[in-house]
Amino acid sequence: MKSGLKSAARMAFLVAVVLLLGIACAQGKHDAGASVSAARETIAASMASEAPMSKMAAAELGAAPRINAARAMQYTNEVTAFGARPIGSANHIKLEQYIVSHLKGDQVADDAFIADTVEGKFPVRNILAKFPGTKEGIIVIAGHYDTNYPLRNTGFVGANDGGSSTAILLEIANQLRGKKRDGYSVWLLWTDGEEAVKQWSATDSLYGTRHLAEKWQKDGTAKQIKAFLLADMIGDANLNIERDANSTPWLEDLVYQAATKLGYQSHFFARTTGVEDDHLPFMKIGVPCADVIDLDYGYENVFHHTPQDTLDKLSPKSLQIVGDVLLQTVWMVDAR
Repeated sequence: MKSGLKSAARMAFLVAVVLLLGIACAQGKHDAGASVSAARETIAASMASEAPMSKMAAAELGAAPRINAARAMQYTNEVTAFGARPIGSANHIKLEQYIVSHLKGDQVADDAFIADTVEGKFPVRNILAKFPGTKEGIIVIAGHYDTNYPLRNTGFVGANDGGSSTAILLEIANQLRGKKRDGYSVWLLWTDGEEAVKQWSATDSLYGTRHLAEKWQKDGTAKQIKAFLLADMIGDANLNIERDANSTPWLEDLVYQAATKLGYQSHFFARTTGVEDDHLPFMKIGVPCADVIDLDYGYENVFHHTPQDTLDKLSPKSLQIVGDVLLQTVWMVDAR
């Protein structure tokens, strides 16, 4: 952690950048920001003078494993092949079974409950795979597996929005399985009920994570979480990960440092947005969070929440980039 004076100066600088570039937040998981063509370089310059790693050389951080992008893409293909997967559907149940079948031998838990929504009661199930570490504390990597409920009869298959996040967690599990972690425990979390059942609002969205955050706050788990990394819509062939104004600044900085270490920085933080996503319930209870999301899905986000969200818009290279950066960020959190 950095000194208060330097942190305050840096925050004031970033706030000034935000104001000058007209960055604004909007509702929902939809695009909520203004384009910031020079923000990446500005943030990088600021971070160079105040990295959250106490000037530790990049070489000293250790190299995290790289994911198998071809396998992650195959998972995305298989998940998408189920078709629409909204809560309460037969395909949703099939996908739950598919996820759990890939976690045989792992420490698996779930948080299942009945959500009372504006469209009635629905079963919701958050799925957890836990990989123990040697340090006291937990890093959560999360992504939702349900697809948009209002679009359930339109041919919407959510290859990117739901499919890519489900798949990347399955592949990260492969990289953690059977290996001793000289760091914090890592919990992979497939969140459910992320999508609204009628229209996005504070009460009609994030059903799974709102329930789980409340549970973890009550049982003390939340206090053990060192970082909550959320992956959403990360398969876009034209990958442009946003800097999320609703995430924890130091953890967003660390994500950018991880991307820079791996040579992927050109795909990160060209613009800043305020995103309402599965991390918000955890932000509200004081858990450090970073939302790794690409909301520029097609020209002016034209493919988002449409039947055009299909596999042909995705790329294994994008899955490689995000998967590698997530794992490198985990290794860097370990080193803090």
